[in-house]
Amino acid sequence: MLKTTTSNIDGKTIEQYLDVVVGEAILGANLFKDIFGAVRDIVGGRSGAYEKEMGKAREIAFAEMEAKARSLGANGIVGIDIDYEVVGQQGGMMMVSVSGTAVKYR
Repeated sequence: MLKTTTSNIDGKTIEQYLDVVVGEAILGANLFKDIFGAVRDIVGGRSGAYEKEMGKAREIAFAEMEAKARSLGANGIVGIDIDYEVVGQQGGMMMVSVSGTAVKYR
């Protein structure tokens, strides 16, 4: 399935706008304790473990959004937005949310 952050698909014609589709994934507090506790994993101010887990969460959110678009008969998603939010009591969780418009194009 074609996914883009733009509102159009170059060289293609959007025939039908189907619906807004969303995917979300939440990382729990234990993950942050484990990651920030493992100082030896931090190189140059970056945590490889944290980035890996955020990547997994983003993949889950995109897969969920794509599954919803497919169930509508879409072959593309345009106008994708990716958000990261701290949620839960005392900000103990991180949520990755992606949204876009499911479309049929030719």
